[in-house]
Amino acid sequence: MIQKVDIPVSVLLYHDPQKSKTLPVSISYNARDYKIQKIGFHHTFRTGRTLFHVFSVVAQGTFFRLVFNTDNLFWRLEEISDGYAD
Repeated sequence: MIQKVDIPVSVLLYHDPQKSKTLPVSISYNARDYKIQKIGFHHTFRTGRTLFHVFSVVAQGTFFRLVFNTDNLFWRLEEISDGYAD
């Protein structure tokens, strides 16, 4: 079931300077740490002057949609799904 949420989360990142890539590697949500196993999709969008990065990831069989606000450097969880139909 897909749940729309708006929750602040902590995200651990890995930066590879040779490849110029920065990727999320784990999420702290609901007093648990989730190691990211797969990054499915990444895109950006703007609201006014603020740039947002959106990552769709899978961690421990759970889908997360994470949004990074480059203006205040905060991460938010916008969607979570267990993969089952509603």
